[in-house]
Amino acid sequence: MRKYKNITFGGIQQKIFNLVLIMLVLVMATYSGSIVYQMNRLTGIVSDTNEKQKGAITAISQQTMDAVIAGSLGSRTQMQAYIANDLFSDTADAVGTLGEYTRMLFENPERYPAREAALPNAALDGTGSVQLLTEAGVDLNDPAIAEKIGLIGNLSDHMLSLYAHAEVDSCYVALPEGVMLLVDDHASSKFDENGQVISIPIHERDWYKGAMEEGGLYFTDIVSDVFTGQYCVMCAMPIYAGGEIVAVAGADLFLDNMEVYVNNMDESDVFVCIVNEKGHVVFSPRKSGIFQVKGDGEAEDLRTVGNEALSAFISEALTQNTDVKLVEADGASWYMTGAPIGTVGWTIINMVDKGLTDQPTLMMAAQYDDISEQAVSSFEDGISHARTWMTVMLLIVTVLALVGALTVSKRIVKPLETMTQRVISLGGEDLQFMMEDTYRTGDEIEALAESFATLSARTLEYVDQVRKVTAEKERIGAELSLATQIQASMLPHIFPAFPERSEFDIFASMDPAKEVGGDFYDYFLIDDDHLCMVIADVSGKGVPAALFMMASKIILQSVAMMGLSPAGILQRTNEAICSNNEAQMFVTVWLGILELSTGKLTAANAGHEFPAIRKPNGDFELFKDKHGFVIGGMDGVRYKEYELQLEPGSKLFVYTDGVAEATSAEKELFGTERMVEALNADPQAAPQEILKNVRASVDGFVKEAEQFDDLTMLCMEYKGPTQ
Repeated sequence: MRKYKNITFGGIQQKIFNLVLIMLVLVMATYSGSIVYQMNRLTGIVSDTNEKQKGAITAISQQTMDAVIAGSLGSRTQMQAYIANDLFSDTADAVGTLGEYTRMLFENPERYPAREAALPNAALDGTGSVQLLTEAGVDLNDPAIAEKIGLIGNLSDHMLSLYAHAEVDSCYVALPEGVMLLVDDHASSKFDENGQVISIPIHERDWYKGAMEEGGLYFTDIVSDVFTGQYCVMCAMPIYAGGEIVAVAGADLFLDNMEVYVNNMDESDVFVCIVNEKGHVVFSPRKSGIFQVKGDGEAEDLRTVGNEALSAFISEALTQNTDVKLVEADGASWYMTGAPIGTVGWTIINMVDKGLTDQPTLMMAAQYDDISEQAVSSFEDGISHARTWMTVMLLIVTVLALVGALTVSKRIVKPLETMTQRVISLGGEDLQFMMEDTYRTGDEIEALAESFATLSARTLEYVDQVRKVTAEKERIGAELSLATQIQASMLPHIFPAFPERSEFDIFASMDPAKEVGGDFYDYFLIDDDHLCMVIADVSGKGVPAALFMMASKIILQSVAMMGLSPAGILQRTNEAICSNNEAQMFVTVWLGILELSTGKLTAANAGHEFPAIRKPNGDFELFKDKHGFVIGGMDGVRYKEYELQLEPGSKLFVYTDGVAEATSAEKELFGTERMVEALNADPQAAPQEILKNVRASVDGFVKEAEQFDDLTMLCMEYKGPTQ
């Protein structure tokens, strides 16, 4: 190496200078050609990217709209069908009650003294009243007819009560002799223009003929009420006594509210229609096309109009809840979803024009095109300015680099050597790289040294954070373990639960899928003669579900101790939870109260699994009780309860869906059939052994598969009253 005027030839300083010089020459030679090529290529990439983004945005927007339509339309349709079906079901229950009472009268006429039944009285218009109507030519003075009228007159109070409290607009009992006893609030409609009571062709009425032909409960199509002209559905059933038809009981359900609701949906692109079991449109706001309401002689069966997709959809909607389907009909594409009204065999259909859902996507695509054009124009302007600016800067940098390379290269050598030695010496406990004056060169070397110093400090901080994170993880694990213990202690866990009581034996278990779960069970004595049993499943898992579970358990037990019926307990609990349920969680509940002295079990079900019942010396069977809505899902829900008579030796088994939905490694569900088989492996065993048998069967089925849901079970054996 040679040195001339502070310039070292042959050393790092010269090499840096030569490197800078060579790089400058190469940059100047290649820049002119490459800058044009790269800018043009970048412009093409931007254009292609815009097109791809536009396609992606359009597809995602369409998928989002489809998902929103599928979720909201399906849920709304099912809720509408549920409400309508409940209305028809209540009407059927009312007719069944009236029919049962009528049958008792005719089977035991000697128990009931004759009671007068009067003809319609126009002065009672507007008030529910009992009215006697006949067919033309019926002689009310005929002793045989008068005797039967006196007998059915005993139905008056029951029919008035049914009319006042049930969801019916009239109720009636008709005799084969052409006489009927009716209750409604429009007595004045039974008179002609001369003030004479009109005759009714009872045997020709659709409800009478339909019930006689059906031989059981019968719903008519939508008909016009003979007295008021309002649209209604009539429900009727034949009454047998001594193997013969003695009467036909029925009730009317006016559909004014349903018609108003459907007609209020009169929009060009969104509407609701109702189709009966014949495929005829019976309610619709449409004034033209195949979805308009037509008379009986003109009505078309939508399954036979030559539209295969529509025919398949209507056939499916009459039997089950459908997914959202895209169907071409009436010159448009419609999103359709249907839900059956099981009691009468009809279906509710919600329809949304696909053109309505496509509008946001088309508007978004148009706006995106405008934004892209502006962005491309701005990008091209920016590229042009950048090209000019970079050319000028490159010339300036070239000159400065040649001049500064000689000065800078010398300053680089010494701090680099010192820095290299210090970095090599780092290791073991000595990991701290400290800044020194040697490294403070004001350029990249100082930045490099600061980076080493920062890296060194961050390494030490990382080591310290690792220690803290490890300690925090151990603390959280301890707290979750404590939470598991607290939740377990909240549930009854001492067995035998009531060693001093010989009327029953009870055992329960809860195995959460995580450290804490959302399932819970409970049992407690309301008083000396009533045992309350509860099993529930909170939506979700983990800590939120556990907190909601504890609140729900406390509310349920507190309300139960007030002495309410199971339906009342669920209703009061639902009101309490819905009043402050910002998390929008819910819980399914089965609750039963056993009267120990008689074995009578009164229960109610809020969306929970079916219980399994074993009679003495028999096998376990699922009892498919009627479900109410879940607790916390909707305010104002009413719950229905039912009664079961347990004999000594009977057993009750209730559980959460974690049992039936336990999943094997092959993604197969355990199911209720396997559960019942496990219960019947040894049905005479004690409750504790029965739960062990079920858990062993579940474990043998899922094997090594992970438990995804809480698994909770409760079994109670009724041994009979204390002797």
